Amino acid sequence: MSTEDVLAEVGARLRRLRKEREVTLATLSETTGISVSTLSRLESGLRKPSLELLLPIAQAHQVPLDELVGAPPVGDPRVRAEPLVRHGRTFWPLTRQPGGLQAFKVLVPQSQEQPEPRTHEGYEWLYVLSGKLRVVLGEHDVVMTAGEAAEFDTRVPHWFGSTGEGPAEFLSLFGPQGERMHVRAKPTRTRDLP
Repeated sequence: MSTEDVLAEVGARLRRLRKEREVTLATLSETTGISVSTLSRLESGLRKPSLELLLPIAQAHQVPLDELVGAPPVGDPRVRAEPLVRHGRTFWPLTRQPGGLQAFKVLVPQSQEQPEPRTHEGYEWLYVLSGKLRVVLGEHDVVMTAGEAAEFDTRVPHWFGSTGEGPAEFLSLFGPQGERMHVRAKPTRTRDLP
């Protein structure tokens, strides 16, 4: 596919994305600072897309620029990470640098596997996006649902997986021992106003 072919499809892609999100041209114009007429001409193919127009639109829709232009995959995992499948689970890497804090989106399929708690150096934080996630942590055996989070030292025997009722999707942040995922701060006391 030539560059001209890719650019010719941008308008229809922009319109489809805006309609799927139920955003009006006027609202998108307010968000991006691009005039309604320019947005309309972009969507109808009468205006050639440029980086200065597409960047604010991508930011407004919170999508990568390559999604707007339909760029073909380049095969470089540092640009578009491919999911990894390990032990029947699918992992999408969300961080790109090696070492240090690592973030993954994880999909655990429905299964009846038995917990096999393990330990290793590190610190982990989990946040359930959907489904029910069974978490065994030391002597605790709990079921977490969407919106619930857990954090723990990975030297404590731990395991997480399906409850057997369906798949579960969660975010996992993992770092070397001693590296915390967040900082807790106490609010400062405000002075009494006269």
